[in-house]
Amino acid sequence: MKPKIDNNEVKKNELEFDEFSESYRNLHLDSTNASEDELDDFAEYKVIEVARIVNNLNLPTSLNVLDFGSGVGNSIPYFKKHMPDSRLTCLDVSPKSLEAAEKRFQESAEYVLFDGELIPFPDNHFDLVFSACVFHHIPSTEHEKALSEIYRVLRPGARLVVFEHNPYNPITVRIVNQCIFDRDAVLINAGQLVSKFNKAGFDKAYKKYCMFFPYSLRLLRTIERWLTWLPLGAQYYVLAKK
Repeated sequence: MKPKIDNNEVKKNELEFDEFSESYRNLHLDSTNASEDELDDFAEYKVIEVARIVNNLNLPTSLNVLDFGSGVGNSIPYFKKHMPDSRLTCLDVSPKSLEAAEKRFQESAEYVLFDGELIPFPDNHFDLVFSACVFHHIPSTEHEKALSEIYRVLRPGARLVVFEHNPYNPITVRIVNQCIFDRDAVLINAGQLVSKFNKAGFDKAYKKYCMFFPYSLRLLRTIERWLTWLPLGAQYYVLAKK
């Protein structure tokens, strides 16, 4: 029998993110002391990296993409910009966040409510699953269950890429600790997440550190390709194949 995700925890997360759905952007700006441009840069940076991965792997441009834990849709315009031929589905446990995303971006994506247990799509459906800073909101005991469900809806040979905050970066930790919607967050290190990918059945999961330079120093990002082994980036991602 397939193990179930704790629906009480899912309901708690749903209520919290419903609460912040309309004020998410302003709260994020306040907690990070970031400008509007910097906040947009946080979202675009990740999608640019995903587009680079897709290009480096010579994958088709017309991918069926799932944004797992899409929130208020901050990644949507950047998928349309950097992967314009992709078909994007936004999945989240918060109905109000999905409503906010649809209000902002309308038909740029499909908006689907997640019950925290079963992703409402058939086996082998998506070419790529993307998740940006979601797993630190999921209890660590539930990570492998969530990853296994993602594995189910990915097509054979498809990829999963998960971005997370780096707990070894003190600035990142300070920002997370100050952020009201991260009040229950538990950061996970990259090695632990790689291990959980492997236990969920993914093939050759590996980690890369990223976001070494803030928006004000973005011209220096050209050298980040040589720093991905260094565990000092503000974030990291884990990439794996089904």
